[in-house]
Amino acid sequence: MRGMPPTPSAQLVVMKFGGSSVATADRIRHVARRIARERARGSDLVVVVSAMGDTTDELLALAHAITDEPDPRELDLLLGTGEHQSATLVSMALHALGVDAISLTGAQAGISTDGRYGKARIADIDPRRVRGEIAAGRVVIVAGFQGIARTTTPIAGEASGADRPAGAIPSETAADVAELTTLGRGGSDTTAVALAARLGADRCQIFTDVRGIYTADPRLVPGARQLSVIGYEEMLELAYQGAQVMNVRAVELGWVDGVVIEVLSSFEDAPGTLIKEDPIVEQRNKVRGLAHDRNVAKITLVDVPDRPGVARTVFQPLADAAINVDMIVQNVGHGGSTDLSFTVPKVELAKAKRILEPIVRDLGFREMTTDSSVAKVSIIGAGIQNAPGYAARMFGALADAGVNIEMISTSEVRITTIVAEDDVETAVRALHEAFALATPDPVDAGAAEAAAS
Repeated sequence: MRGMPPTPSAQLVVMKFGGSSVATADRIRHVARRIARERARGSDLVVVVSAMGDTTDELLALAHAITDEPDPRELDLLLGTGEHQSATLVSMALHALGVDAISLTGAQAGISTDGRYGKARIADIDPRRVRGEIAAGRVVIVAGFQGIARTTTPIAGEASGADRPAGAIPSETAADVAELTTLGRGGSDTTAVALAARLGADRCQIFTDVRGIYTADPRLVPGARQLSVIGYEEMLELAYQGAQVMNVRAVELGWVDGVVIEVLSSFEDAPGTLIKEDPIVEQRNKVRGLAHDRNVAKITLVDVPDRPGVARTVFQPLADAAINVDMIVQNVGHGGSTDLSFTVPKVELAKAKRILEPIVRDLGFREMTTDSSVAKVSIIGAGIQNAPGYAARMFGALADAGVNIEMISTSEVRITTIVAEDDVETAVRALHEAFALATPDPVDAGAAEAAAS
């Protein structure tokens, strides 16, 4: 197969393999065999890989063992090595099978980002190198989760003219600086979908350690049911509210660019879940799935002055620090003050407290309290807010299960509650039963029968 020229009518398939799929040498060989089978069918392939197993977490832990606050630029450069490792090993495994392949870093694949360390967004993709390698008959292995940011900012403190040491880079060249940036958790999904969109791929497949998208986390709900199709909007909310199978940004890109995403298991050949526009969404059970998220902390500001501009004073510094504020609840003001509660990611709680403490003092709030032992539990479904009875049914099921609700937030496609973290499993199981999610939707069953015939 080495050097096999591409078939003129070959399909272009983007395949992404997550960390669990490439966690060991045996699993990398398994992934290589799967890629080789797809190549043997005549497909042109771009393969995106995550870091092996828990490599990213291990590198983060190592950095934090060195310093409590690693430099963002150095941290991104460190974390990017995990995907480089996976890409080269998968390429080597393909070479061993006689399949011509080449590994590329994000920069070599032409992926440019906006330059925010740790949370970068893809700004553009120059597809020339990838297309050239495909045209040469190679399988292209791309390190996910990363890109390159270019800046024209001069390097500080550089000498110029007669003062420049012999052999130093001239200032005009030194100003063009390229920096590796990472895309945040799940960023390899984003890499895959963005490449599929830019290259006009026929298929975009996300291989993971589960068969597809389920009505709830099967680790909490043994009766959770796999969905054959889910709409972009519903999948976006499931991902945002805590379902970890897909990255939020990847679903956004798929929706905007019309990329149909197929979620499949790396470990078995079984039908997966398609994420796409769902033309029969209105005919389905309104509740398509449940999501939960334990990475949540609640902050309450007590006796906040009830006057214009206070909310901006509180939330603008958090936004400037790239801290995502999710649910916000403000009580009705009495006596010129009110209480303000909101949630942030648990990992950002310490940072948020440092930012808010001087604001609390300056504005004269009575106190700030925090609670990191909470979690989000959500029901998700298109049009759920306009369908009467779903909120009451949700709250009734939680009450019957003895789960207390601390906060509530709604949108067109979800109802989210904050509950005690210890109650998550009870809440999810109670809601799964209350909305009969273990029972196949008649519309799904009809679609499956039609497809089979």
